[in-house]
Amino acid sequence: MSDLKADASGFSQPAPTPRTGGIAIATAELSGWKVLLVLALCLAAGKILLPVGMIRPPDWMILPFAAWINAVFDFLRYDLGLLSITRTIADGIEWCLDVTGNLLYGRNRWPHLGPIPWSVLAISFAILGYALGGWKLAVLSGGTLVWIAVMGQWRWAMETLSVIVVAAPLSVLIGMVTGVTAWRWSWFERALNPLLNIAQSMPHFAYMIPVVVFIGVGPKAGAVVTIIFSVPPMIRLTLLGLRKVPEEVVEAGKMNGASQWALLTRVRLPTARSELLLGVNQVIMQCLAMVVLASFIGMPGLGQRLLQMLQALRIGPAFEIGITIVLIAITLDRLSKAWATKKPVHHESGTHWMARHRLWLVWAGFASVAWLVAQVIPYLHEVTRSQALSMAPVIDMSVNWFLTLAAPVTEAIRRFLIIWVLIPFRDAILWLPFTAILVAVAALGWALGGRRSALICLAFMIPIAMTGWWDRAMITVYTVLTAVGLAALVSLPLSVWGAGNATRARRMLLVCDTLQTFPSFIYLIPVVMLFGVSDVAVLAAVMVFAGVPLVRYTIEGLNGIEPEVLEAGQMNGTTWWQALRHIRLPLAFPTILIGFNQSAMFALFMVIIAAFIGTQDLGQEMQRALSATDVGKGLTLGFAVAFLGLMADHLLMRWSRNIHERREARS
Repeated sequence: MSDLKADASGFSQPAPTPRTGGIAIATAELSGWKVLLVLALCLAAGKILLPVGMIRPPDWMILPFAAWINAVFDFLRYDLGLLSITRTIADGIEWCLDVTGNLLYGRNRWPHLGPIPWSVLAISFAILGYALGGWKLAVLSGGTLVWIAVMGQWRWAMETLSVIVVAAPLSVLIGMVTGVTAWRWSWFERALNPLLNIAQSMPHFAYMIPVVVFIGVGPKAGAVVTIIFSVPPMIRLTLLGLRKVPEEVVEAGKMNGASQWALLTRVRLPTARSELLLGVNQVIMQCLAMVVLASFIGMPGLGQRLLQMLQALRIGPAFEIGITIVLIAITLDRLSKAWATKKPVHHESGTHWMARHRLWLVWAGFASVAWLVAQVIPYLHEVTRSQALSMAPVIDMSVNWFLTLAAPVTEAIRRFLIIWVLIPFRDAILWLPFTAILVAVAALGWALGGRRSALICLAFMIPIAMTGWWDRAMITVYTVLTAVGLAALVSLPLSVWGAGNATRARRMLLVCDTLQTFPSFIYLIPVVMLFGVSDVAVLAAVMVFAGVPLVRYTIEGLNGIEPEVLEAGQMNGTTWWQALRHIRLPLAFPTILIGFNQSAMFALFMVIIAAFIGTQDLGQEMQRALSATDVGKGLTLGFAVAFLGLMADHLLMRWSRNIHERREARS
């Protein structure tokens, strides 16, 4: 195999070799992708001459994946009796949901103690915020619960939180146990990694369909799908934390006679505390994202109300619910991150018990007073619908005024995008023979990573052709490419501007952090308001969702360049534009590529969710599969989406690695 190195673009180029045979092999490596590219162009140009079987996947190529998957699930359900096992597990989870439901919103179940007054919970959250992050976090945490109560959304919010309270600890436990097992046995990790890659590339709806088959619908189904969806990040961060434990710490434990179990529980896991708590943060945010979307399978709460409001195009109430979901997301994110970064407090020996538990005593005092006052003043116990505040009429009036004012602009944007961008691009992709696309993808893989990458790309694309959903997959691809392209046109200049000033960059990264805590469903509210239910609304939602990681990684890449490099450019008399073009952007390019990778994955997820308001892609078919409880079709479509995401991830990461390798070879 010839020695390859990457040129400035990151594409594979042959390294010079003095031997004739080496030159021949290297030339073959170089020309391979060019031959494939020419072949793809010939297939496209000569479409009229191609047989039908080379334009679209022929019937003999389409395999009944859905029927096979359904047969496997039927075998698991009925022949192996897995259905009774899953229903038993679900009943146990439902019992936990009954307990949290009774305590949080007064569900008529054991232990019959609830509901806890909203004022007590607001004080509890405020003190928790103060303990973890000071007064600012206390105001955010307590204020969020006050908002929920006075806006009359308490029951819906508590229905949502009651599931998170059950799902998050179970997800953390399962993720930690699985992560420790993978760390302990390398063969298990090797088997687990491909499953995690696929699981984290699968759209949300692909998780729901098997759960509906085995569990049914309702709160317990929502809890189960939430647990399954939120486990993978905990597994990965557990592995990461255990690997980062210094050997010196482990050796110290061994010298003190610790057993393997003691080393794990008293040395390794406590040392990996930061990574484990970051995993808890990711689990909580994933739980909230899925609980909101689980409204599609009968999960009550804020997600269900938001879905109903969007279906009725009631923007005012939808906006209010959206604010509540956003506040909950930000609060949970800030609390869990503060917990992850806060170091344990160790008191000196002999410190009085009251001094060591001061905040617990303060909480007990305030909570007791609030509970007693709530028994006298019913408003502090529960805010009824007639007592609740509402901004919906004002919001509706403001939205109608704004839409009337902006109608000429939004209509012009909608018409321009549909006539000059969306329809031509969609028709062009659908016009191409599938063989031309396969060969072009292989050429791109070969150009970035040689024959191996070409084969990997084909291994992802050919199964999609074999599912029989090629056209739907190409519509998904066209939506993602269009959205990411438009997001880049806006995000990259914005990021360059933001990176030019430290204060500006810090504020923009804070905004990106905040936006990334929002459940994806929230992004549908403003686009439906502006563009109605249409393909343009889908594109706008995907564009905004995909633009956030682009801004974040571009700013981090531009600001992560060593000052000495920039100073050297200034000493050579470079202008701002020259420094940006020839120094900052090239050095930040690998990080920007990671942003494009994240943007593509975000866009794929959002396209599937946004099928609720338009498009005729894989997402729409997945929602139909969910309605029909067709697990075979749903998982087939889910794997198709996952393969598209994994292929994009492979290509972009291969490109980024090429650039890193080129720099290391030069240094």
